Amino acid sequence: MRFFIAAFVFCISFVLTAQEKVDFFDFYFEADEKFDSSIKTPEEVLGYVPGEQHLSHDQLVYYLNYLAEASPRIQLETRGKTYENRPLILLYITAPENQTKLDEIKTSREEVGQAKLVDDFLILYQGYLVHGNEPSAVGAALIYAYYLAASQNPEILAILNNTVVLLDPSLNPDGQQRFANWVNQHKSEYQNIDPQDREHDEVWPGGRTNHYWFDLNRDWLPLVHPSSKARIKTFQDWKPHVLTDHHEMYPNSTYFFQPGIPDRTHPLTMDKNQQLTEKIGNYHAKFLDKEGSLYYSKESFDDFYYGKGSTYPDINGTVGILFEQASSRGLHQTTDFGVLGYPYTIKNQLLTSFSTLYAAADLREELAAYQQEFYKKSLRKSNEAYVFTKPDDNYLTFELANTLLQHGIEIYYPASDETVNGKKFPKESSFVIPKSQSQSQLVEAFFEDRTSFKDSLFYDVSAWSFKHAYHLDFETTAEALAGKKMEELTELKQNPPVQSNYAYLIHWRDYQTPALAYQLMNHDLFVRFSLKELEADGETFERGSLLLPIQNQSLNASEIHDLLVELNEEFYVNIRPVETGNTKGINLGSPNFKPMKKPKVALLVGDGIYANDAGEIWYTLDYLYQMPITKLDVNKLSRHDLNDYTHLILPNAYGSFLSTEETDKVKEWVSGGGHLIGFRNAYNWLSNADLISAERKSNDLDASNVSFEDRSAFYGAQRIGGSIFELELDLSHPINFGFQSKQIPSFRNTTIYLEKEENGFDNPAVYSENPLLSGYVSKESLDLLKNTSAVKIQRKGRGKVIYFTDNPLFRGYWKGTNRFLMNSLFLSSEF
Repeated sequence: MRFFIAAFVFCISFVLTAQEKVDFFDFYFEADEKFDSSIKTPEEVLGYVPGEQHLSHDQLVYYLNYLAEASPRIQLETRGKTYENRPLILLYITAPENQTKLDEIKTSREEVGQAKLVDDFLILYQGYLVHGNEPSAVGAALIYAYYLAASQNPEILAILNNTVVLLDPSLNPDGQQRFANWVNQHKSEYQNIDPQDREHDEVWPGGRTNHYWFDLNRDWLPLVHPSSKARIKTFQDWKPHVLTDHHEMYPNSTYFFQPGIPDRTHPLTMDKNQQLTEKIGNYHAKFLDKEGSLYYSKESFDDFYYGKGSTYPDINGTVGILFEQASSRGLHQTTDFGVLGYPYTIKNQLLTSFSTLYAAADLREELAAYQQEFYKKSLRKSNEAYVFTKPDDNYLTFELANTLLQHGIEIYYPASDETVNGKKFPKESSFVIPKSQSQSQLVEAFFEDRTSFKDSLFYDVSAWSFKHAYHLDFETTAEALAGKKMEELTELKQNPPVQSNYAYLIHWRDYQTPALAYQLMNHDLFVRFSLKELEADGETFERGSLLLPIQNQSLNASEIHDLLVELNEEFYVNIRPVETGNTKGINLGSPNFKPMKKPKVALLVGDGIYANDAGEIWYTLDYLYQMPITKLDVNKLSRHDLNDYTHLILPNAYGSFLSTEETDKVKEWVSGGGHLIGFRNAYNWLSNADLISAERKSNDLDASNVSFEDRSAFYGAQRIGGSIFELELDLSHPINFGFQSKQIPSFRNTTIYLEKEENGFDNPAVYSENPLLSGYVSKESLDLLKNTSAVKIQRKGRGKVIYFTDNPLFRGYWKGTNRFLMNSLFLSSEF
């Protein structure tokens, strides 16, 4: 069998430079190989061999549905839909007699989490194409599925007798379709191997990301997106022994497989995990050696951030393995290693798919023993638990609880109202997480703070704690606090508000209040917000709270009530009817209630803008807050009338993405009253355009004793790849309305350090004297960061420029600082 695979792959890798024809059929003609002739090849169904052109998602689904109908070894499940309504499919591949007892096999996997030895079946989760423009993965998945469906090879049949392969052929269908369309539209009839050809150079944003331009390979912990939720449900239901994650890297590379750099493995990952990864790696090397394919291991990438596909398994008792193939991007292009063809890239991914299958089958008992060892450690006896709540914001409390539940984490309501270390944890809106449970190590990964590291370089972030991301009250307490267990995902519901004939007050602190405010104004209702705290009917309303009067509105009292009842079903917001304006603190007719203006928001996108950052803004406003946001391409800005918008958002950006004329157009719009909001490295453009003025601190490093070999590590250590720091807020400033404490955690991955302004009131958010909460930062960078500004607000004519050194929407899950953006849109008239 192994010789046979090598011969097959050699055939598909040989491509004439004058044309794109690939001879698939030599695979069938091996003397010692036999196939089920009733099962058609991809070429017979699709009309081409994988490698001759790029596979669109609809073609992938069509062929795999065919395989599921044609082969008794395959069952296909649709687990949901993407944002663009494409199916999220999964293949269950095993011997025919096992197909009828898949539910029984899956149920037996529950015993794994009880630290029982379960070694009757090997469960192998093989995932492909989480990045849509890394197409060798999906080409290999298609051929691999055909082979497992049709092969009569005795070795394969024997493996399938006690193996269930969970084949996830496209983790990112929307990105796959976007990329395949691009390449197939621009390929030439005859090969063009010039890397500069349009075929190899996608337009912005490229096919890597999902619909909202998110990197789905960073979403294994946050579960922001439907595709992530689907795959985690599969993972937790089956608890596989091994999970593979197939990627591509730059064309001038070879092939990488894990282990990664040893010193960059997260300390919570067991040593046995890395030992098994290395054992499996020996199989990859053996298969690739037979083909003469160059490869490497242990020299790059890492196993630190648990939100990636190859690392999430490591904190769940599974061995996760990353593969990285040099990318042809299109069909063929010239590289440092010669002409790299798409069929060749498929070849290597196919080889390591097989090597994983063989390795896992050979090591099945050892893998099962490792899982047992992992869960014994997880179930260690502890009387401690974590308890958390989000004061006065039940929505975010339950959002996090639902996320934890999807990861198989046991959570409970407190048995009664509790106070821990001076913090109150109400029974109805708090949760307890016992440390003694099967997912205890994953719980630690979710909430840990870590500031000590073996290495100073990271492939991704060095901190991600969800207690900071949601800005929770979070304490360690006794397990005995646990009461009723949370068994299923919970959707919060509020009692509908009673009708008022006078006015309603609405808390601004609630996460979803901006969405409700927009809908009210979208119904032509005028809304006001408070600059000062007040009290009505014994309830305190914080700065920013909304006032919705009944008189002089476009709807009458009954119609307004009906609308609020409808919105109450949609958004979890505290709406309070009041019958008098004689409130404490300030009255409802006070000049300290200011009119809220409905924002009309535009977002700059295109060349020079980081797509991930732009996507996070688009997703937040469109999907979470249900607000229209107009995406303006920087290459066409001269054609657009900016006067149609109240706010223009400039995400993280690089270079000179606007011409002098377009820059002047933006400056004129700001001077005329527009509000420009910028983030992170957009500072460079804002500063060069004289739209913001601030003193920037520089890192004057002493490299006099740094060797040539160490130079990259020396400068790399000064980066802040992703750490968590403490901000101190001026709660009287409208940009901070809704925050309930003067200190908040903020995620940072930039090295822009801005001196504070002379006037205290011009410093609404400043990094504290001892700001590091979690993650890596060099001493030099930490010293620079202390007491610097996180926010700059400057007037320009009748308009304003609002700038954030950091990203308050990081990866769509850092919800504790979302209100920085929402306040900039809804309350900026008072900045």
